Parts: sequence; structure tokens; C-alpha cells
Amino acid sequence: MNIDWNTLRFSYTETDYIVRCAFHGHRQKDGTLEGQWEAPYATRDKILPMHVCATALQYGQEAFEGLKVFRGVDGQIRVFRWQANAERMARSAEGLYMAVVPMDVWEKAVRIAIESNLNFLPPYETGATLYLRPLLIGTTPKLGVGPGWDFEFVIIPSPIGPYYPKLNANRLPCQTFIVNRHVDRAAAYGTGQFKVGGNYAASFRGTETAHQQGYDCLFLDSRYHRYIDECSAANFIGIRDNEYLTPRSSAILPSITNDSLMTLAKEQGLKVTRRHIRLSEIATMQEAAACGTACVISPIDKVIDPDKHVTYTLPQAPGPVLMGLRTALQDIQYGRTEDKHHWCTIIN
Repeated sequence: MNIDWNTLRFSYTETDYIVRCAFHGHRQKDGTLEGQWEAPYATRDKILPMHVCATALQYGQEAFEGLKVFRGVDGQIRVFRWQANAERMARSAEGLYMAVVPMDVWEKAVRIAIESNLNFLPPYETGATLYLRPLLIGTTPKLGVGPGWDFEFVIIPSPIGPYYPKLNANRLPCQTFIVNRHVDRAAAYGTGQFKVGGNYAASFRGTETAHQQGYDCLFLDSRYHRYIDECSAANFIGIRDNEYLTPRSSAILPSITNDSLMTLAKEQGLKVTRRHIRLSEIATMQEAAACGTACVISPIDKVIDPDKHVTYTLPQAPGPVLMGLRTALQDIQYGRTEDKHHWCTIIN
């Protein structure tokens, strides 16, 4: 293995092992799913044998997560809020009629994924981390429409570099978003609240069109096309007069990063508000950003609304409030400050 940690990007680098475990079950006449999970194990085989009629392939019965493992300033290994990822995947599984992966299986799988790939955990000084991609797929062969009863849980580790390499928190480049009212990322009562692959595939028509113009895509609510939904595949944050604003909607994926930042914002004296946010309100904000596991916080400098012939320009991008929150969160993740919320799990 010969990895230049300082040049890693947010992309896939193969490690020695992935972690797998299967659920073998059956459905009762009332639709209740019964069965049990096998013990997770490490394997070098990165190929998953799957029937061509597996429900993951035929009907999109699939969910995934993403979390980071940090080598701290003290040399300790920290996993950030894996329990929250497990809980969110459980909600996705229930929403798509899949077997829920128990917490003890999750914990064993996470530990095995880290311990079997320690050589791929980047050193602290590099700013790189070990990314874990948990995946849950339906493997029951079915041609008739309906949920399966066999599932596979996989954790795919990969070392990744910082989203913005060689830039400090005060020099993050800003993103410009363009509004797309002609593509909906998710319906109000659909699967937007779940982390499933279909949501991302559905967004490609908007995101790829925006990328071709040099921008990122800002999605609005699917009913009125009036309220902010998501920034491409991330949550939206706005700062206005000491208030932290973020959208509330059944179509938006609850971001663990956003949840963490809201907690820190309250501690720093900000008023935290989750509600429908009109696109036009961006004109009244001092700062705005997209947030998620990959970038933590990605500042927004402009939002272009081509249908209304309006461009919203943010006066502070990146701004001091959001950049201060970013630093506070990363200080916890890297062990530079007290983890009083017990967000990090130490792997000995």
C-alpha cells in the first residue's frame, strides 16, 4: 500500500476488506417480516453475487449511509455518531419494507470495518479520514411487484481527502446554485426523508444540467416550487440576524451534520428555526451554506433563479457564523475539544 494522504480527494480508494452479513427471512400472511441476521464478517471479495431478479435491482429496495472515522490529535480513533446513522438507516429500511439492521450488528460491523483496515486510516495531520459507506440491499429473487424478505448489509470503507483540499476554514471556496423548477428531487410524501439510491438517481436530471452550466442545483418543494428543499444532495442552512434557519419538510433527508450544527448553534447563542423557507428569503440572509458529511459546510455565494430573472448574492460567503460552527464541529471530531455530547465512539 502506498497512499499519498495529502493528495486524496473525496473519491473511492479500495481497502483490504469490506464487511458483510445477510438476513434470511420470510413474510407472514399479514406482511410481517421474520428472520435473523447472521454475524458480520470481513472479506476481501468486493463482488456481491446477486440474482438478476433481486428486489434491489428490480424494484429499488435499497438504502445506504455515510459516516467518517477520524484519527484525532491525540492519536485516538473516533467514529462520529454512528448510532445516528444506524437509526436513520432503520427508518429507511422501515420505509422500504426492509429488515432493520440491529444496533449490535451495526456496532460489530463498524468495528470490524475499521480494525481490518487500520492501514487505511489517514494520519491526523493530513485532514483525510476513513469514510464508511453502509449499504442495505434486497436480495430476494422476485418478478412480481412487492418487497422481498432476504437482505444483505455491507460496509464499504474508503480513505478520503477533505472536500476542499489545502484550504483552511476561512478560505473555503463558495458554490453558486441555480434553481430548477422543472425537476423534483422527491415528493412531499414520497421517499425524500429516507436515504435511498432512487432519490439521488431522480436528482441527476437537475444536478447534471446545473453542473454543465458551472453551478450546483437548488431544488424546491415539489408541490408549490416556492420553498427551499435541498442543495443538490445536501441540507440548506441560512443565517439571518443571529438566527440559524433550515428547512422543515417531509421530503428532506434529516442530515446528521445539520442536526449536530443546530446543537452547536444553540450553544453559541443562536436561535435555531426549522420551517418552510421561501426562496425569496435568501435576499434577507447574511450567510448561507449546504451541509453534509462530505463537506461539513459548503458556503453559498449566489443563488440564480432563471425563471424569475433574479440572482441572490450573499453578503458574507463564507461567513463567520457558519465557519465558526464548522470549526467547532471538527474540533469535536478530531478530539481537539471536549465531546460533551458523547457523539464520538473511541475505537481502541
